[in-house]
Order: sequence, then C-alpha cells, then structure tokens
Amino acid sequence: MKASSIGFYAGIALFIIILIAPLSVTASIQVTLALAALMATWWLTEAVPIAVTSLLPLIILPLFGVMNGKEVAKMYANDIIFLFLGGFMVAMAIQKWNLHKRLSLKIISVTGSSASMVLLGFMIATSFLSMWISNTATTMMMIPIAMSLTAHTGDENKKFATGLFMGIAYAASIGGITTLIGTPPNMVFVKVFDISFPGAPDISFTDWLIFALPLGLLLFAITYFLIRLFYVKSSPFISKDKINDLTSQMGKTSYEEKTVLIIFVLMALFWIFRKKIEIGSMVIHGWSELLPNPSYINDGTVAIFFAILLFLIPAKSQKGQILDWKTTRQLPWNVVLLFGGGFALAEAFVKSGLTKWLAGSLTALSGTSPIIIILAITTLVALITQLTSDTSTAQIVLPILAGMAIAIKINPVLIMIPATFASSTAFMTPVATPPNAIAYGTGQIKMTDLLKTGGIINLIGIVLITLLVYYWAPVVLHVSFSKLPLWVR
Repeated sequence: MKASSIGFYAGIALFIIILIAPLSVTASIQVTLALAALMATWWLTEAVPIAVTSLLPLIILPLFGVMNGKEVAKMYANDIIFLFLGGFMVAMAIQKWNLHKRLSLKIISVTGSSASMVLLGFMIATSFLSMWISNTATTMMMIPIAMSLTAHTGDENKKFATGLFMGIAYAASIGGITTLIGTPPNMVFVKVFDISFPGAPDISFTDWLIFALPLGLLLFAITYFLIRLFYVKSSPFISKDKINDLTSQMGKTSYEEKTVLIIFVLMALFWIFRKKIEIGSMVIHGWSELLPNPSYINDGTVAIFFAILLFLIPAKSQKGQILDWKTTRQLPWNVVLLFGGGFALAEAFVKSGLTKWLAGSLTALSGTSPIIIILAITTLVALITQLTSDTSTAQIVLPILAGMAIAIKINPVLIMIPATFASSTAFMTPVATPPNAIAYGTGQIKMTDLLKTGGIINLIGIVLITLLVYYWAPVVLHVSFSKLPLWVR
C-alpha cells in the first residue's frame, strides 16, 4: 500500500480516536486537536491534494461549533495572502520579460558556477535581507531569481532545485531570528515582556543581536551543510561556457526589463522602510509615518500597489501593459488555500484554548532543573509552530510563560526568549511559515523533503536554543538562574 493511502486512513483514524477519547479538555479543544492531527497527517503524506486538506477547517470548525463559518472564511483572505499574491504578480512580470534570467546570471558571476557556491550565495543574501525586512517579502524577492537559475540547468538538476528553494526558505526564517525587527515573534516578545514586567530593564537591539547572532550563524551553517549533503553533493551544474552563451543571448537590457527592475527595487525599499527602524540610538523613520493612519498599511498593501502599477504601465515591444491578467492565471492558487488552511487552524488553536492548554501543562515542570524547563518549552513551542503561524504562537504562548515564570520562580527572560526563538524554527511543513509555503508553491519540493530535512534542523535547533539560553544568556543578558530579580516579584 502506498504511503498516501496509509496516510489517508491513518488521518481519519486519528481524527475519530482523538474525537471520542475521554480527554479532560473542552469539546472545542478536542475537536481542534483532532482536526490538527487529520490535517497534519494528510499534509505530510499528501494523501489528498494539499489544497483540499487546507479546506477542511471550513467544514469541521463550524460543524462542531468551534468557530463561526464566517470567521473561518476570513482566514483565507488576509494581509499575508495578499502579500503573497502581490509579490507573485511582480515575480511573474519579472519572468515574463526574462529579468530573472539576467539577475540569476549576475549572481552566478559573483558566486561562481559551482552548485555549492550558488546555494551559499542565495542563502547568505536571503538571510541578510531577512534580518531587516519580513521573511515573506524576502522569500518573494529571491524565489523568482532562483527559478530562472534552475531553469537554465535542465532536468538533471531537479534535486538541486529542491535544495535551493528549501535553502532560501530556511535562510529567510533563520535570518529573522537574529534581530529584534527581523521577525514578528521577536517584536511580540518585546511588547509582552514590557507589559508583563514594566520595571524590567530593556533588551536593546544590540543586546538581542549579540545574544541571537551565534544561534543564527550556527543554524545557518548546519542548514547549508545539510542541504548541500542531501541535494547538492553529487549534482552537476552549469558550465562557464554556457553562462557566457546565455549572457550574450540576452543582449541589451530592454525597456520592459528596466521598468520591472525599478518596480521590484522600489517594492523592496518600500518594504524595508515602511516602519520606523531603531538600531541602538539611531532611528530611521518609516515612510508610512507620513500618512494619516500608518498602522493601516502593511506589506500586503505595498505588494498589491506595485502589482497594480505593472498592470497600468504600457509596454513598448508589444501591445498591452507590462503585466496582463493572462499571465497571472499561472498563480499557484493551491498555495493560497494552503495559507488559508494554516491560518484557519492557527485561529482555531487560539479560539478553542488549545494553545493555552498546551502551554499551561508546562507548570508541571516547577522545581525541575532550569535546563530541562528550557528544553521542554523549546520543544513544545517548536512542535506547535509547525501547524500554526509563528506570530500567533508567540502571541499566545509568551503571556502564559510570563505568568508561569512568577509561579515557578524563574527569571522570565530564561523561558520567554527560548519560546520566541522556537516559534521561528518552523521548518517541517509548508503551513509552518510563509517562506516554506512560497518555496513549496514552486512545485519543486515534496512534503517528504520538508519533513526529512526540516525535522533534522528542528531537532538540532531545539538543542542549540536550549544550550544558548542556558550558557549564553547569563553572560550577555546578565540574568541568573538562582537569583530572581526584584521586578519579577
């Protein structure tokens, strides 16, 4: 029997077993847990099309009274989804006019033509960008360029294409960990920590960078070498002669290429400088602050704005505009539904109280060794974030851990920071984080690839986070395991 067939029946069996099991939880929690098991099994085994599995919350959650059908449906059309749509439209314009080919050839000329160096170059660029702008926006910028690069190399490099797209997605998540502004969970931590402990000293941008950078560098190195081992080691790649031939064939940069490049760069700059950036004592004000309601603007707004511009600017070498609707028919709508299903499941975790129930179970650790507590929290959050968004995980778990720190008499920094890191270590499923979903949308990555490679990275990440917090936090952040600060009491 095929793995997909086994997964199909296993998912249904798990759903029924969890649904009727005598658990000491509310009915809503039990239904959400059963739905999560069913969706996870079907997603991981691809028992039915990914998009079909993603529609299950629209049926199960209203049917069992966990969420209103209108609330569930709203999860399938939010700002992240429109960021994805707008970004992908710009990416399609880049592909339509072959700008991505020119950019990929430029990258190869810098990194060298070997597969391992190309992978490293893409991952470094992605990780660095993700330190300053959203990991979703960064992935949207890098994937089209990578798609062109893999198109040059033929069918013999499908394995490398898988590794390259995974490397970009993982590098985007890893880069965001290292700065306070790099990923939403980090900013959620700052906000929750400030509200929960108003007398606590601030953790500055520099403090966070010094503390988190070793984790980011180690995770980056491990991820690169794992992907290189699994997907690049025996892969041939493009020759220098072919690079030269392709470059000469491109000819001069066309008007349409220049126009799309300008739009692409402007979109990136508008993403980067949308909000205020604080680096130590230096403050760079965002352009959205000039508007009457800056909080109303998000990355999705920016992406859609520049996508619409492409529909309005006329082309010169052919009739019509730079981008037409016919081109956008190739949008990966299955990934849009995948996003929606993930967001709907994440919302169900919150609405049903499942996340609070899972996090609340950690109070049983009171009195155990601090390193065991850190390991348990990191492991639990890393598992939760595989099926929920990293931001929603942080928003729910961190306030609970702030209260738990007081109850078990431990410095909250020592349990809230590992949870923050763990919420960003979402490497095993497409729904775990938008970069994974975007990379999966290329059609070059199988669920088993994410499960295998991402699972190893996750396990290593859990160990690294635990050790980093236990040994490095006392040195850099000046926190103690034995002495509780006055601002906690």
